[in-house]
Amino acid sequence: MLRGFFSSRLLALMRKEFNQIRRDTRIVMSLIVPPALLLLVFGSVLNSKIENVRLGVIDQSGTSESRELIADLSVSRSFRLTRAFLSPGDLSDAVMDGRVQAGLIIPAEFRRDLEKGRQATVQFVLNAMDANTATVAKTYAQGVVSAYGKGVRGPGVHARFDEAAGAVARPGGVELQPSFLYNPGLFAAWFTVTGVVGLLCILNSTLVASSALVKEREAGTIEQLLMSPATTTEIIVAKIAPLFAALCVMVVILVVGIGRVVFGVPFNGSVFLVFAGAALCLLGGIGIGIFLATFTRSAYQTQLASFFINPPLAFLSGAVTPVEAMPAWLRPVTQINPIYHF
Repeated sequence: MLRGFFSSRLLALMRKEFNQIRRDTRIVMSLIVPPALLLLVFGSVLNSKIENVRLGVIDQSGTSESRELIADLSVSRSFRLTRAFLSPGDLSDAVMDGRVQAGLIIPAEFRRDLEKGRQATVQFVLNAMDANTATVAKTYAQGVVSAYGKGVRGPGVHARFDEAAGAVARPGGVELQPSFLYNPGLFAAWFTVTGVVGLLCILNSTLVASSALVKEREAGTIEQLLMSPATTTEIIVAKIAPLFAALCVMVVILVVGIGRVVFGVPFNGSVFLVFAGAALCLLGGIGIGIFLATFTRSAYQTQLASFFINPPLAFLSGAVTPVEAMPAWLRPVTQINPIYHF
């Protein structure tokens, strides 16, 4: 059956496509260089971990206890002490105009409250124009203040955020000991790189497949192929197979060469399952590219049409934002997205 399917006409067409890819250096470069650069950039930039948040401080206490708290915040890589301020108004102005991203106000009675066994309160002011940075910085500050509070006697220290007092911490309580599965070190690149690989499999295969077919139409060779003895199925398979093989090489470079070597993403599961999923993504992307090429007459039209398909595929994949954070009516749409299942 396979011998009948791989007829001499099909093999001749596939040989022609392989030779064309080998001669066209632009196709080879577009299959390797842009995806590799994008994976390197996105793997390094798309990081939910916040570091070097510019911190301004008002230390109205001026005691060793307050300086120890400031040192704990400064030692962590999350915050970078920028400067000290004299008044809350100056600190608030600095936060609002962006000179600092967060501000810590330690009241004058900080040491006295600790010595008398009362809960000491510090105020933490955040610039929430970037809501994600503000939320993560708040979490980091809570962790530092909580760790500092465990080292003092009495109820400890309570951080008041955004000028609104929260619930008062009580002595004793419950301690949480988290256990992280699959990513014990919480390396953001492990999630980002794998998601970007899925994105590139679809987006690059869509672009390459549509461009190849549109180029054939613009050159007039597609009409010559249709007039040849080869069937429509043989023409389509001969077009897809060489592109699929070249894209598989791209996946190997992205997953093994960059994901594993550069970013250290572990490869603990089934190698066959990973590349089988990538192959399905590539076939899905090639199918989308062929679909676009049937409705467009030029490369310019193909690029315009891809703007209406590729961004929704990327944002509805779960690789950029969690699917659980999307509206309930939009979540079922993600099930038809090939990248979501990668």
